[in-house]
Amino acid sequence: MRGKRPGNGGGSGGGSSRWPLFFGNLPRPERNIVLDTLRAETVGGMLLLVAAAAALLWANSPWDASYDTVRSTHFGFGPLDLSVRKWAADGLLAIFFFVAGAELKRELVVGELSSAARAVLPVVAAVSGMVIPALVYGVVATSGGGTWNGWAIPMATDIAFALGVLAVVNTHLPSALRAFLLTLAIVDDLGAIIVIALFFTSSINLAALGGAVLGLGLFFWMHHVKRVKGWYWYLPLAFAIWALMYTSGVHATVAGVALGLLLRVTKSGSHDPHQKGTAEHIVHLTRPISAGIAVPLFALFAAGVPVSASTLTDVMGSPEPLGVALGLALGKTVGIFGGTYLAARFTRAQINPDLAWADVLALSILGGVGFTVSLLIAELAYPDPAQLEVIKAAVLLGSLAAAVGASVLLRLRNAKYRRLDDD
Repeated sequence: MRGKRPGNGGGSGGGSSRWPLFFGNLPRPERNIVLDTLRAETVGGMLLLVAAAAALLWANSPWDASYDTVRSTHFGFGPLDLSVRKWAADGLLAIFFFVAGAELKRELVVGELSSAARAVLPVVAAVSGMVIPALVYGVVATSGGGTWNGWAIPMATDIAFALGVLAVVNTHLPSALRAFLLTLAIVDDLGAIIVIALFFTSSINLAALGGAVLGLGLFFWMHHVKRVKGWYWYLPLAFAIWALMYTSGVHATVAGVALGLLLRVTKSGSHDPHQKGTAEHIVHLTRPISAGIAVPLFALFAAGVPVSASTLTDVMGSPEPLGVALGLALGKTVGIFGGTYLAARFTRAQINPDLAWADVLALSILGGVGFTVSLLIAELAYPDPAQLEVIKAAVLLGSLAAAVGASVLLRLRNAKYRRLDDD
C-alpha cells in the first residue's frame, strides 16, 4: 500500500483476524496467509490484470450478451437501486479511495508530505503530471474537431498496476524509486478525487450533503474524541455517509476519501499496523478487501469492451479517443518528468541521490498506466455507451503502451544496478 515505507513488504497478518466479514471461515494461519498475500502490490496488480483480461474475454466471447446482462442487473432499494456496474464504480471504489485517503492522511502527518521541502518535488511532479495530459488531450481532440469532454481521463495514475509492474521488474532498483512513486500516486489520487467532486457533479441535494457532513462529524467525534472501538459501530455509519453522499449528487467515492482523511495517525512515525484504532491498523485490515475484491470487481464490470480489427482504427481515427491514449502514454511522461526536472532545477528540491534521471524517466512512463480511475472518469464523462466503449479502448491502449515502455526501461535500469551490485 502507498503508506508503506520502501522495502516494507506486505506486513504481518496479526490483527487481520478481527475482520469477520471476509475469509472468516478459514483457520487463522490460512486466513493470515491469504490476507498477507493480498497486501502485496504484485498480487494486487495481478488480480487487477486478471479481472481486466476476464472482462475483455467475456465481452468478446459468444456469451457477450450475458456480460451486459450481469452488469446491468439492478438491486438495492429506493435511490440506491443501482446496477451491478454502478455498485462497483460508486460503491466498491469508495473502499479503494478510503484506503487512498488514509494513506494520504499519514503522509500529510508524518510522511513525505509533512515537510514542505520534501513535498515540493512530488507535488509539482504530480500536478504537472495531471495538467500536461489534460492539455495533450485537449490539443489532440480539439484539433481534430472533438470536444474537451474527456480532458480528465488521462490525468490519473493507477497505483495498483504501476506498483505491480515495478514489483515484478524490481530486484535491484533503488528503494527511493518506489518511495517517489508512492508519494506521487497519493497526490495524484487527491487530484483525481477533487476533479471528480468539482467537475462531475451536475446537481446538489443540500439536505443529503448536509447529512453526509454531519455523519462525518459524528465519525470524527467517535474516532478522535471518544476513541470508540469496534468495526460494528463504524461500518453502518460509513455506509450511511456513503449513501447520503451518493444521494447528494456528489460522487460517492468522495465519502471514502473523506473518511480516510479523518482517521487517527500515529504521530510518532511508527508504521506498526497492530496499533489498534490508527490509520495504519485500519488500512492493514481494509487493504486486502480493496486490492482483492473491490478493485478487481470494478475492473471486471468496467473493462469489458468489444475488441475487433477496427478497434485500433476507431481509437487512432477519432480525436477524443486518440487524445486519451496520447494523454496517458505521452502526456504523463512529459508532465511527470518535466515537473520533476523543473522543480529540481528552479527550487531547492532535489531528487534522491540514489536515483538517476533515467530512473525518473522510467517512473514517468509508468505513471501513464491510468486504468482504474481513468475508467471511472470515462464513465462519468461519456454517458453514451457507444462512445464510452471506444474511450475505454483508448484507456486500455494508452495504459498498455505505458506499461510496456516502462517495463523495458525499468529492466534496463534494473540490469545496470545488478551489475553495480555485482561489482
